[in-house]
Amino acid sequence: MGTWFQRLIGFAFLAACAAQATTQECVSPATSAPGASQKIALTAVNGTPLQIALDQEVRVKNVGQPIHGHTVEPIYAFDREVVPVGTEVTGRIAKIVKPSGTKRMLGVLNGDFTPARKVDIEFDELVLAQGKRIPLHVAVMPWSGQVMQLVSTKDEKKSGAASEKIDEAKQQARKQWQDAMKEVKDPGKMHRLKRYAISQLPVRPQYIDAGTVYVAELQKPIDFGCESLTAQQMVSIGTALPKDSLIHALLVTPLNSATAKKGDKVEAVLSQPLFDGTHLILPAGSRIQGSVLEARAARHLHHNGQLRIAFRQIIPPDGIAQRVVASLEGIQAGKNEHMKLDSEGGAEAATPKTRYVSTGVSLALAATAFRQHSDNDDLGGSQQGGVGGGAAGFKLVGIVVTTLVKSQPLGMAMGAYGVSRSVYSHFIARGQEVVFPKNRAMEIGIGRRGKTVLPPSEENKLSPQAQKP
Repeated sequence: MGTWFQRLIGFAFLAACAAQATTQECVSPATSAPGASQKIALTAVNGTPLQIALDQEVRVKNVGQPIHGHTVEPIYAFDREVVPVGTEVTGRIAKIVKPSGTKRMLGVLNGDFTPARKVDIEFDELVLAQGKRIPLHVAVMPWSGQVMQLVSTKDEKKSGAASEKIDEAKQQARKQWQDAMKEVKDPGKMHRLKRYAISQLPVRPQYIDAGTVYVAELQKPIDFGCESLTAQQMVSIGTALPKDSLIHALLVTPLNSATAKKGDKVEAVLSQPLFDGTHLILPAGSRIQGSVLEARAARHLHHNGQLRIAFRQIIPPDGIAQRVVASLEGIQAGKNEHMKLDSEGGAEAATPKTRYVSTGVSLALAATAFRQHSDNDDLGGSQQGGVGGGAAGFKLVGIVVTTLVKSQPLGMAMGAYGVSRSVYSHFIARGQEVVFPKNRAMEIGIGRRGKTVLPPSEENKLSPQAQKP
């Protein structure tokens, strides 16, 4: 009797232990007991952004129209990749907003009777490689919906293995971006030529280009389970950073050269963990803080804005800040932003050289109309229209109108309008601002550093987020 009773007690004890192990909650590294093994939650938290590129061109037709894309940046939870590059994402067109009356009127004046409508996109499902489908609850960032590119600092020959290490890391990042975009269906030269011809028509369909990247923030977390880490695996977190590292981060503080001021605080969050060999130094979610070093707003006469930032401290999950000297080495930007980075990480909107070509074409077409007018006067006043002026002012519509009306003064007026508009927009108007929106992907190079536990007086100067354990 005693033997069976002891066995029953033993079975009950083992079952209780198993239940306790099964229901053990994942913990944060900052809240667990030091020196103990830990179970870390692998969770994509609220606000985690997904970068999704459309696989192929979409002709905008109606609300509810399905769309398909794939992720072009990985998602990490602590030190594990939970959503790899190339993960399939499905969605739909959620809303199509008609242009305002003012925009329609301006479009008509420019020979465009179908100005672009605002198209809102929703993504509703993530399809992992194993076929597992995860419902998505996301909010698409309003600044996204662009064809993106990775812009790096100017390549300059620098001596020393340190700079070579960062250059190699930047090249690897560029290769990863190019590999991620290879899944986009290339439309081909003939298709692009056809699309260009269609874009010149006054009435035309609207398309969303293949490779257009949308950034969608999670509104509900996604749980990928837990990860068990031993004390030996945790001991390297927060130690001195590897010399001349390149870290991947997402901007938390939106910046605009028109409103930013020197000394403004800047914060970013690591989107990928940083390893030194096999040792985890900084998990994803660690924060890096700095400030604006220089900000210059755009001005008239087409002077573009400038923005320069630097980072001075990194805060791992334990909340102990580490002093660093870090600068911007690369950033994702829309192709229409024409952004460039100098050798020290300063950003500026570059002025495209095509402005000289387009203005020169407008001048040549307008000159044709005036020359025809002069020739016609010499010939006794022919009624031939100023087609060149019409093309300069209103593209295809201008050509058709001047051909039908056959009015030299009308063609000259159209040509003068086209030239004045081109000169103003390309040489007189205010230049382009440098805009770094929230969740813009960045590459930050780490230089000299030294671990420093900040005194309470300095800790109080950190942002409120930095005070969280």
